[in-house]
Parts: sequence; C-alpha cells; structure tokens
Amino acid sequence: MAVRSFTRPSSLDQKLALVLESQNKKMPEPTGNSAPSHERSLQAAKESADSFGPKEKNPFASHKNGQSKQGITFAAQDNLPQLPIPDLESSCHKYIESLKPLQSPKEQHDTQISIQEFLKTDGPALQTKLKEYASGKANYIEQFWYDSYLNFDNPVVLNLNPFFLLEDDPTPARNNQVTRAASLVVSALSFVRAVRKEELPPDTIRGQPLCMYQYSRLFGTARIPTENGCQIGQDPEAKHIVVLCHGQFYWFDVLDDNSDLIMTEKDLALNLQVIVDDASEVSVQEAAKGALGVLSTENRKVWSGLRDVLQREEGSNNSDCLNIVDSALFILCLDYTEPQSGADLCTNMLCGTSKVEKGVQVGTCTNRWYDKLQIIVCKNGSAGINFEHTGVDGHTVLRFASDLYTDTILRFARTINGQAPSLWASSSPDPSKRDPNSFGDVQTTPHKLEWDMLPELSIALRFAETRLADLIQQNEFETLEFMAYGKNYMTSMGFSPDAFVQMAFQAAYYGLYGRIECVYEPAMTKMYYHGRTEAIRAVTNESVNFVRTFWGERPANEKIEALKKACEKHTAVTKDCAKAQGHDRHFYALYCIWQRSLDEDYDITSTSGTDSFSRPTSPVSGPENQTIVTSPNRPHSNSVNSDQGSTSPHTHSAQHNMPALFADAGWDKLNTTILSTSNCGNPSLRHFGFGPTTGDGFGIGYIIKDGSISICASSKHRQTARFIESLEAYFLEVRKLLRQVKRRGASNDKNASRVREVEEKRPRGTRLKSRGRNILADQASKNGPLTPTTESVQEQESDDEGLGGYGFFDAGMLQQALRASKEDSDRPSDKSVSRREIGRRLKLAEY
Repeated sequence: MAVRSFTRPSSLDQKLALVLESQNKKMPEPTGNSAPSHERSLQAAKESADSFGPKEKNPFASHKNGQSKQGITFAAQDNLPQLPIPDLESSCHKYIESLKPLQSPKEQHDTQISIQEFLKTDGPALQTKLKEYASGKANYIEQFWYDSYLNFDNPVVLNLNPFFLLEDDPTPARNNQVTRAASLVVSALSFVRAVRKEELPPDTIRGQPLCMYQYSRLFGTARIPTENGCQIGQDPEAKHIVVLCHGQFYWFDVLDDNSDLIMTEKDLALNLQVIVDDASEVSVQEAAKGALGVLSTENRKVWSGLRDVLQREEGSNNSDCLNIVDSALFILCLDYTEPQSGADLCTNMLCGTSKVEKGVQVGTCTNRWYDKLQIIVCKNGSAGINFEHTGVDGHTVLRFASDLYTDTILRFARTINGQAPSLWASSSPDPSKRDPNSFGDVQTTPHKLEWDMLPELSIALRFAETRLADLIQQNEFETLEFMAYGKNYMTSMGFSPDAFVQMAFQAAYYGLYGRIECVYEPAMTKMYYHGRTEAIRAVTNESVNFVRTFWGERPANEKIEALKKACEKHTAVTKDCAKAQGHDRHFYALYCIWQRSLDEDYDITSTSGTDSFSRPTSPVSGPENQTIVTSPNRPHSNSVNSDQGSTSPHTHSAQHNMPALFADAGWDKLNTTILSTSNCGNPSLRHFGFGPTTGDGFGIGYIIKDGSISICASSKHRQTARFIESLEAYFLEVRKLLRQVKRRGASNDKNASRVREVEEKRPRGTRLKSRGRNILADQASKNGPLTPTTESVQEQESDDEGLGGYGFFDAGMLQQALRASKEDSDRPSDKSVSRREIGRRLKLAEY
C-alpha cells in the first residue's frame, strides 16, 4: 500500500517567521503602527491586480482562455496594507458606546471610571508594547488569533466548525449520491488546481482586491492536537482524497504532480460506487467498532493522547493510515441517510445524526473527521460542507462552495453546448486522452484503510461516541426559509439588507424575553494583509430605541422611522469595523500583550483592578462562554476559567493586578454573546450555520438572497422553533408597516407628484368624480393608523396568516379596540375598566 507522508507541523511562530522573511525579501515592512508605505496600500494592491487583463480577471467570459497566465491569485498580496492598530482613546470611546445600551446607569458610570483609570495607567503602556510587538510584523493580531483557536481544548464539533448546506443540483437526474459526489469532487479539484496554479481571480470589493492567503490553507490541511495545544499541519503537494462511508476509510489519488486531474467524472463515480458497495458489505454493528472518525470529536487533550497511541510506532499501519487521512486534500463523507427537512439537513451537516440501535451508534456522526475540510453528500444527493475554522473564515469557504456549485452547472451546460463558458482560466488535459505514463506514480484504485484496533482505541472509541451523542442531544436546530421578500425589497425600501435582518433578531428576541442582550456579528477585514474579522456590536442606542418603539403602541410611521435610524447606525458601525477600526480585536490584542507581560515578567504597573482573570472574547468562544485564551509561552493546558484551576508556573495573579478595563464588569457583559450571528451566503447555498456560543444563547447563520431570507438558528433547547416563528412574524409585520407608511406618506415624498397641490387649488365641481368622502393623510396621522380599505384588509389577511400567539398584534385592531372602549359607556368607571381590560389583553397577546 502506498503511503503518503505527512510532516508533523512546525510551530506557528516558525511559520509566521518564514512568511515574514519571504515578505522582507520583497519589500521593506513598515514599523509599528506607522502609515503604510506606497508598496503596502489599497491603491498599490489594486494596481497590482489591474496589471492582469480582463481575461485573467474574468475567465468566465470565454470557454478557453489561451492567454491565461499564472500569478493573478496572489498578485496583490505583497502590496496589501497592514492591519492598522486603532487609536487607544478612539477604541475606549467605542467600547463605552457599545456597552451603554446593555448597562444600567450605575454600570455605565462604573465602566466610564474604569476606562478613565485605564487611560491614565495601564492603557498607554500596553498600547506602546503592542506597537513594539507589531514592529516588523505584517499583522499585529495574527499570532493571538491562531492561539485563541489552537488553544481551544473542547471538541471542535458544534463549538468551532461551521457548515454550509448547498442547494440541490438543478438537474434532477444528478441528485443521487454517487453522481452528485463525483460532480462536486471534480469541481473541487478544479478549484484546487486554480489555486495552485495561481489562476483563481482574487476576491474583490468594489474592485479592491482582498487577501487571498487563506486559500493556501484550505486543502491538504489538518488540525493536529498535541500536548501543548493544537497545530496546523499541511501537505502542500497532496494528491489524494479520503472517502468516509459507514465510518470506514478509503483513499485514492485524484491529481498528478502538476495538479492536473487524472480521473474523469465517470471514473470518479465508478470509484465511489465501488466504495459504497464495499462499505455496505460490513454490518453496521461491525463498522461502528472501527469508526475512528469519532475520535476527532473528543476533547483535544484526549484526542492528542489517542493520536500518540496511533503513532506509537513510526511506520506502523496505524501511523501510516493516520498520515494518509491528515494529508488528504479533503474528506468526502458519503452518508446513508436521507434527511428531508431543513433542520434535519443542517443538523446532519454540522454534527451528524445520533441514532442508537441495539446499543450501537448507527447515526452519521460516526462518518466524520472534523480536523479537516469535509464535503458531505447524503443518500438523496443533498450536499454540504463542514470546515475546520482555524485557518479559514466563512468568506473563503463561501467562494469555494459557490464555485463548486457554479462549475457543476457549467460542466453540465457544456455537455449540451460545447462552447458554453468555463469558470476556470485553463483546464486539465482530458484524462481519457492522456498517455498513462504521464500520470506519474499515482494510485487511482480505491484503497481501504484497515486500522489495528488496539484495546485502548476500542475503549476510547466507545466513550467518545457516547460523549458525542450527549453533545448532539444537547443542541437543537430550526430553520426559516422566508420567501415573502429578500434583498431586493429591502433595498427598494431604502434599507441595508444586513442591518434590516439584524434588527429583526433583536426585535424577535425582545418580543420573546423582554430583554436587550449582547449581539455579535463579524465584519470581514480581508482588505488588509492576512486580515480576518472584526466584531460588530449590533446593539446600539438606536437599535434599542427601535425595539422598544416597535413593541410599543406607536404609529407605523414612528416605528419605521426608528427602524431607519437603527439601520443607518448599524451600517455606519459595520463600515467602521470593515476598516479595522473596531475596538474588539484591538482590546483583545492588548489583553494578550498583558498576559505575555505576566509570563515574561514585564514590569507593567497597575494601580487598580482585581486579582481575578476575566477572559475577553477571543476570535472563538467555547460553550457556556468559556473562552480559552493563553499566551504562546503559557502551557496550553492552563485555562484560567477551568474548574481544575491553573497549573501554570507562570501564573502571577497574586503579584499582578488586572488592568481596570479587563476587571470591569462591562468587559464580561460585552463578551457574553447571547445572539451570535453571521451573514454568509449566496444563491448557491440553502443554509449556513453553527452551534450556539453560550448555554443560554442562539447561534444564527443567515443568508439574504434577492427574493428570500434563509436562517438557521441553534440553541441548547431555548425554544428555538418559537424564536424562528417570531422572526417570520416580525418580517411580515414590518412589511405591513412599510405598506401603511407608503400609502399614508406619499404626499410627503420629495419626489412625489405635485398633482395633489393642483387638486387643492382647483374649485370643487359637481361631477361624479367629486362624490365620496376624502381620506386625508393629516387626519389619519392624528387618529393613528388608517382603518384598512378593502384592498388593504385582504393584504393584511395574507400577511397575518399564522401570526396568532406570536405577539405581533394588528395596529389597526388596537386602534379600533380603543375607540370601541371609548364609546362603550359614558360612565368614567366603566370606561376606565374597559380600557384597562383591553390593555391587559393586548399585553398578554404580546407574550
């Protein structure tokens, strides 16, 4: 059996040093937080990308681009500007502003005192040390970012790895497992080839190229647990894939040494069918005994010890098998189940299903390997992607997923019309027409990996599966595919789609629980070298005002006006964060610098604070908000929030006081995320999602399409279905409010016709058209919402289907009820009782 070697990964410090060394050979790096030189600027990056012609930047324009040349993928990379370190006072001001709507007046006062103390004492010193640390580095937070992910000890499944659920193949005949899987693999390999040959056009925003570094970490990569935290290993020349079926492992080569495809889609389908047939020959009970993929769902320290068992003897069968899995381009998971509902599909893509028969786990949760990129295909052809999150963000995997989906459609189109366009600048030579000797040393026949099931592995596998089943049962998922409107409608009404949906989350949550809670949303910062994300703090004074106005007994125009202001504020905050001017990553870096000072015995004097170690929000948070963050020099086993306590000899809590910023109660409040949200997707995806980041919160992945909104919500059994239903009711209610305002406020529109002014001045005639009572806008505004016309009543009936019990009462009904109560009796006591009773009933309806 041929063996693929997989070199144990070097430390992240060494890898970043190599990257920095290669960059220094090409250009001088700016120091500290000084303004970037001409070579490192947005304009310079754009000029580098523009040096390639339109065919290189848009290979989709033609079927075959004979003039294609390599290098466009990373053309702008060396010129991208540094991620800027924000001004300290500016970050402090934004921090206070983001906390204000979440705090009481006393808490706000305490936070302001803490910030003032921080600016007088620890803050400037930490800012200086951060600039010194960043001197000569292309990205000041990169090391800290990786540490936060790689030092995470809890299982990655449901805690770190997100998922994408692809739309079904538009060709019904191709929606079966083997055909769909083979098609996706061919498209994935074409993407791999484009990246390796640097023919993949760079991502852009309004013509501005973005950092493409993450694409180099997408394939042949694995998260490797060690005694001192995880590391990232990669085989940059990987040529094979690993297929999981019924928990059994198979592999075969798919690329040659030039990264060209060596198998046609038909050949791949044949291989996959052989694998499915072979895997089905082993009984479910027997296969479960060797489903070692379950071990990748274990606690990272436990998994590290089990890997040591597998690699106990170098060159042994288990060691070689593990190397083959680690070094594969990606994992293809072929599931035997056929989930039907959106929620079941999302569950299957995120964590697999748990189903125990006769004491044996037969769910798809045993058919995964969570340390790598996985393409998952169900029996009915439904497909998705689950990815290890350390080295790549959702935006990167979204490009991969959307190109996969697009390429499968275009390849089918070329079977009808040979001149149909291609997504790629160039393509592999047809494998069926190549000289077999040109493929080199490859193995295209599937090989099954037979693990030696040592007693330690058998016992560990049993307990790992039990813990995984527990973890799956602790979480629930619900989906909403809202088809009434989407991006086009929101923009036509003058709203930012993302801001519009973010306000929906806050309003729906408030309608259920009557509370304002912390909301997190990431903003992409890939305009900068090795940029990742910045945290958008979606709760603002404007959003709180909108939520309370929306749920109050206010006219429609006031509610919509409050919504507009909240959306405008959210858009402004988002733009600020996209420019890397948010405060979260900045303060997290300052926290890490302070931690390093403890490890290295820096003399940073603090005159205030407490001895407790409150953890900040790192790029990743664990369950129950147990954020795991340690210094690179601190033993990774130490989690200062851990029940076992600190075991590090470098802990100095008795000698060092925490800076006032991190000791303030507001720090914990802002870093306890109840609504963790992310907007990531396009028409190629049906859903996108992840697990909740806290035990009493929701994880919300959403996709805003032109005519619809897709939402996947997860929680640890917090009435997730009810929350989803409340969101749907909110979207319908807002549309109704917008219609009311539009009908009523047409005369106030600056662009409206002036025909009504002429009508007012014209003498009233006696002709038929003057008959009837005029409905005046100003009269309606005095009396509250308009009494619906026959047409609007029909609209409301369609809008309000299914709204009963979800708290979105009809404003017109409210007005009519109040008027009826006024006319009910001339006696003040009766009137008072009647109005009070109506108010009580409406209040009950809200909840």
